Parts: sequence; structure tokens; C-alpha cells
Amino acid sequence: MSTLGNKELIRAVFEQLARGNARALGEALSDDCRWIFPGNWSWAGVWEPKTAVLQGLLRPLMTQFADGYRMEADLVLADEDRVIVQARGYGTTTRGESYHQTYCFLFRIADARITEVIEHCDTALVERVLEPMLGPGEYA
Repeated sequence: MSTLGNKELIRAVFEQLARGNARALGEALSDDCRWIFPGNWSWAGVWEPKTAVLQGLLRPLMTQFADGYRMEADLVLADEDRVIVQARGYGTTTRGESYHQTYCFLFRIADARITEVIEHCDTALVERVLEPMLGPGEYA
């Protein structure tokens, strides 16, 4: 895909995320994708492949929200196979806590599929508001 095609793929995913359709992201992932949380905090690590991303990360995460989770892209930039998104997310946890997050995502695209996600977010908010997540490879 071209740079423009990669950018449009990610824009389309975020249009769905803004409507609360979190499945759109999962559908765009390649089977061999990996999701990376850099740094030194409880969620840091690499989830791979797609089954681990979905079952060990995204599904358990989404169950923590009472009425789903919405995410809106503020900025989408692309260069060849890389797309960078600055975004905001909104939700309320099942415990009634507000979870308004800010993100910077770095996506790598190949063959019209997301092959890599590097997620930067407010880690202090994650630690304070969300339930602990099992580490990569530890999900049941």
C-alpha cells in the first residue's frame, strides 16, 4: 500500500473507534502483529501474535468499561509504512471511574494490515484507574 493508503486505513479504523466500535481495530490487525507498551511499568511488554493481542490485551481491557470505550484521532501523520496517531479516549470503568486518556500510537502497516502498534499513553492514569493486566503470554 502507498503512504496515503496506509493513512486512510488508520483513519477508517479511528472513525469506527470514535463510534465505539473497538472491533474495527482487531479486524485491521495482521495475524502476526505485535502490540508494544514501552517503558518500565506494569503493562510494559510485547503482546504477539494477534491472538495474544486480542485475548490477552484488548478483550480484557474492554471488559473494564461500563458502556464501551471511544477513541478519537486528533492528528494522523504517515510516512511510507508508518502511521502516527495522536488520540484521545473516553470511557467510564465498571467501578464508575472516569478514564480520559491521551495517546500517541505508532503503527506499522504491511499488505493493508496493521503489523505493529507501539502505544504511548498516560501510564499513571492506567495504574491508578484500570485493573492490573496479566503480562504478555500470561493470559488464560
